[in-house]
Amino acid sequence: MTTPTPVKTGEPFTSVTDLIEAVRAARFGPDPADEKISVAFTTRQGARHAGRVRGYRNHVLSLRMGATVGSCAVEPDELTDDVAYDCVGRSVAELLTHPVPAARVAALDAYLAAIRPHVHGAHDTVTIPAGTSLAKSTVRAAAVVELIPVVPGQSVLVVGVVNSLLEQLRRRGVSYLPCDLAGGSTEWGEPCLPDATALLERCDALLVSGMTLSNGTFEPLLRHARATGKPMVAFAQTGSAVLPCFLGSGLSAVSAEPYPFFWLDGGPTTLYRYRAAAGAPC
Repeated sequence: MTTPTPVKTGEPFTSVTDLIEAVRAARFGPDPADEKISVAFTTRQGARHAGRVRGYRNHVLSLRMGATVGSCAVEPDELTDDVAYDCVGRSVAELLTHPVPAARVAALDAYLAAIRPHVHGAHDTVTIPAGTSLAKSTVRAAAVVELIPVVPGQSVLVVGVVNSLLEQLRRRGVSYLPCDLAGGSTEWGEPCLPDATALLERCDALLVSGMTLSNGTFEPLLRHARATGKPMVAFAQTGSAVLPCFLGSGLSAVSAEPYPFFWLDGGPTTLYRYRAAAGAPC
């Protein structure tokens, strides 16, 4: 498949279902029935940065279509390896109706990354220099938090807790409401609450993980941001090519980080940043 120029549909999307239907109808260009997944794999990772008390685990399903890789993170041990094997050799169109949400999101991500490459669509890029896992995590967090237009005294609902992101908010004098379906607590002993919708009225802005695409929590957050005008920023390893399609319909900015992620490589890696104010790429 030849790398195309970015394709626009002329509208931001308001639901993942509508975006999937637009792709299935070939509104972005190539028919997804003709595009096959050649490689599927899972990445299981555990980490505890030097000097940190708490660690974390990642489990990611990744699908390769041509030269691009689409990814979707899930809760640890949520998927078996058989899900990855089941995706190999199947068309993107087939996988967009797969019963496992992670397979649908990863396939959608792979397709959109190929049709609308970040290198052409992003409004700016940030290079995370080579370094330790903590150093790279800190630089990445700073680049993400820069996208949130908040000031000291305001509060950010953080959906999908990453301690480096919370540390950057603390440095800026911005309070936060930590929310994570897995529960647990932050590096500073604050409880991570599982229900983001219960916290929406208490925040001035939202910072959400791409994992919300596959666990059913993204669209309620997007509706709230659209209805209230609150800034909503996504940090996306999951669905890095998917989330920019929601800019202008409640999403104000995206930090897109396609595979391989910063925690997989000690060398330089790249973030692609999108802003609604600069125009939605879809």
